[in-house]
Amino acid sequence: MPAPKPTKAPNSVNAVLLSDTATTIINYLRAGYSGLYVVSPEELRVEAEFKAITERLNYQLHFWSVVDGLIDVKNKTVKPANDPLEMLEAVGTLPEKSVVLLKDFHLFLNDPNPILLRKLKDTLLHAKLKQKVIVVLGCRLCLPPELEHEITIVEFRLPGKEELRAVLGGIMESAGIHSLEIEVREKAVEAASGLTTIEAENAFALSVAETKTITATIIAREKAQAVKKNGLLEIIETKEALNSIGGLDCLKDWLVRRKDAFSQRAISYGLPALKGLLILGLPGTGKSLTAKATAAVFNVPLLKLDAGKLYGGLVGQSEANLRSVIQTAEAIAPCCLWIDELEKGFAGSKSSGQTDGGTSARVFGSFLSWMQEKTKPVFVVATANDVSQLPPEMLRKGRFDELFYVDLPDDTEREAIWRIVIRKHRRDPNDYDLRQLSRITEGLTGAEIEAVYLEAMFAAFERSKEPTDLDIAGVLNGFVPLSRLMAEQIEGLRKWSCGRARPATSASPTSERKLRKLEV
Repeated sequence: MPAPKPTKAPNSVNAVLLSDTATTIINYLRAGYSGLYVVSPEELRVEAEFKAITERLNYQLHFWSVVDGLIDVKNKTVKPANDPLEMLEAVGTLPEKSVVLLKDFHLFLNDPNPILLRKLKDTLLHAKLKQKVIVVLGCRLCLPPELEHEITIVEFRLPGKEELRAVLGGIMESAGIHSLEIEVREKAVEAASGLTTIEAENAFALSVAETKTITATIIAREKAQAVKKNGLLEIIETKEALNSIGGLDCLKDWLVRRKDAFSQRAISYGLPALKGLLILGLPGTGKSLTAKATAAVFNVPLLKLDAGKLYGGLVGQSEANLRSVIQTAEAIAPCCLWIDELEKGFAGSKSSGQTDGGTSARVFGSFLSWMQEKTKPVFVVATANDVSQLPPEMLRKGRFDELFYVDLPDDTEREAIWRIVIRKHRRDPNDYDLRQLSRITEGLTGAEIEAVYLEAMFAAFERSKEPTDLDIAGVLNGFVPLSRLMAEQIEGLRKWSCGRARPATSASPTSERKLRKLEV
């Protein structure tokens, strides 16, 4: 089977399907808008959409770049106006009903020349009177305050499934693949959701080059690499399931009851879209493990957001980063969006006006608005260790579907954790007195129990023996658990959670003792 031939543009460009964004742009042109700012990394796709738009409205289309000058797309003529000021001067000589698409012009707006700003504002005023439209095309938003009321921002969404099917069809045609099961096609398209048209085309072509056919796993692998590029999101490959978690029966039951929430049957039944889940508790109590298992319960991809990396040094970069994250998550949906240690990402929003000019507050507000209004099936799983640092707006009802508090494991949970940990490290739990191990590890988190067992394994390995209960007891003699180091914080978190958060574990003798202690 021959490898797919390279194309001059993504295959979806060759047969453009006007998107919702294109319809919005058409309305802007009809309404007489003279300045638009299209935010998109997909230059070829935006060009193709504007070709279709201008043909429909009978406008003349021109492209400009600092390298090529001003190009008449239809007549293929070029005006040598490589300098931005020369280009704006040339726009004044264009006929009425012209659209000028400016490539990389946003770079001149990052630290703008006052003369360039004045000339652009004058040109926009002239364009409005002569039915001309200036469109800035950039991969990120760089709009100085002087132009905020002159130019309208247009978010160009990532390609939908129809456009990705067109890309896939082009690759199959060029590779000579004439038959492919519908289910295989749809899995490939699903795996490519969240990619640009060029990235999707490359992933499909790589699949053909490696396997001579279309394989969803290869496409998903390439998507994971593509999502990592900006450092904001990461696709987590996990084999964790609910049976990897010891205890937390209330939390598990809550998730299992909603395992089909993203299905068409749930939509037809009239169930509302799930918003998300906030899990509070100490480090090492299974919060991150639960986030990973949640994606397995829903059988959807898991995206991890590093909230701290949202904030950039350039003006508008933080807000643009959040928009990029939301756009990617919604394109991949249905999916789970995991935000680990939520308080570290949004703790500074209260004092944002004094510390960063209000950037953190704006990003935080935009995130809350998206969580409240989102319609795409993106289930947010957030974890937090210190609830005191979270803004109260984040905790109010309606932001998340449920708020769970994960306490230190009780006797039964510790026994289950020991069983899971021992089996995880390829030993037989029946070789140990699990009840006694549970008793002597009271106050330890799940992560600490695993650390104790690993230390016992190293001690046994040194003697060329198998780890025993005595090895574990020896490790515990010098072990200081987190519950002793952070006793005051733990009690404070327990008091806060009473009546505010739902316990992740059902009542047991251990948990009842904790409650009685709080009441005293």
